[in-house]
Amino acid sequence: MADTPTPVRHHRRSRTAVLATLATVVTTLVAALLTWPGAERADAAPADFVHPGVTVSRGQLDFTREKVNTGAQPWKGAYDQMMGSKYASLSRTPKPRAVVECGSYSDPNYGCTDEREDAIAAYTTALAWYITRDDRYAKKSIELMDAWSGTIKDHTNSNAPLQTGWAGSSWPRAAEIIKHTYTGSWGNSGRFATMLRTVYLPEIINGSNSNGNWELSMMEAAIGISVFIEDKGSYDKAMAKFRTRTAAYVYLASDGELPKTVPSQNLDTRAKIVKYWQGQGTFTTGLTQETCRDFTHTGYGLSAISHVAETSRIQGEDLYTTDVGERLRQGLGFQAKYELGEAPPSSLCGGSVHRGLGPITEVGYNALHNRLGHAMSNTQKLTEQRRPAGSNNLFVAWETLTHANNPS
Repeated sequence: MADTPTPVRHHRRSRTAVLATLATVVTTLVAALLTWPGAERADAAPADFVHPGVTVSRGQLDFTREKVNTGAQPWKGAYDQMMGSKYASLSRTPKPRAVVECGSYSDPNYGCTDEREDAIAAYTTALAWYITRDDRYAKKSIELMDAWSGTIKDHTNSNAPLQTGWAGSSWPRAAEIIKHTYTGSWGNSGRFATMLRTVYLPEIINGSNSNGNWELSMMEAAIGISVFIEDKGSYDKAMAKFRTRTAAYVYLASDGELPKTVPSQNLDTRAKIVKYWQGQGTFTTGLTQETCRDFTHTGYGLSAISHVAETSRIQGEDLYTTDVGERLRQGLGFQAKYELGEAPPSSLCGGSVHRGLGPITEVGYNALHNRLGHAMSNTQKLTEQRRPAGSNNLFVAWETLTHANNPS
């Protein structure tokens, strides 16, 4: 007769113990994912948004105001440059349109330049208000914002996403300063918020598979808008896309043999990646996806990265201390070297680059060199040589004034 096996006793763990173990495992996995280079954080939005908090903070504005009012340089010179520009004019008449139509290479251009420049003017006059405390500038900024919020309904044609990103980057900078520092009234601030939420945000929040500067500028606008309207969901969505795109825009040797990619673009072979990187097959730390296109578009991308990092820092998460900051530091340094005149090797863009980086280095340089102490000799030389940094007439304006050596 076969032996009867002895029953095995199974020691059942309590439900509480099992759940505790699972919670520990999940927490460990999430922590590991969030520390992976280029990983997106799901909790990017702050518990409470800081205002004013898009690219410039109240502390930065106070520092700027004090420097200008004491005649210190380079701030006073930068202020004079701004006040002498067309964007600071109190006689400016806004030119809003119900539909802004922007085609490739600005053809057609129905309201595109007007919208971008009115947005920059609203930001310019908001800065002028803060520094001078002259109500006329605040009222001009409000007039510009009200004109557009009472008129615009849509952006159309092929460049609509980029146009919306550019104008949508400047509007919330202006609105943050006016809403949160102006002592007078802005009766249509709610209508302006509705404009940003319903006309601008839907056009940009889902990103773009075009050249990287498009999506970076679009996410800059989406994040700035999200701060103004206090939309944590949109902030998180835009920040995730921004971090993925930044990792795919500036190459670091630590990325491996090939640059990182944006999954939705299906750049799944070396040949596809090289084509997307403007035919560049040699990858060096600091190279960007558009370096071999031209430095002007590269500057748009690097500028948007710096603006988002600055906004995020103001909101409580310092992206400059992550891979975003390292990519920005290396991207600025790499481009600055050749912008200053060094001849590129034959392995870079066939030995020929198209310079024209634009006034885009102040924000990143101040954060990475002055605050964090990174050596950035090429970026420093270029930044100081070209002060005061003006406007690129698209979405960059007056960054020597607001960010040069600004410790706040």
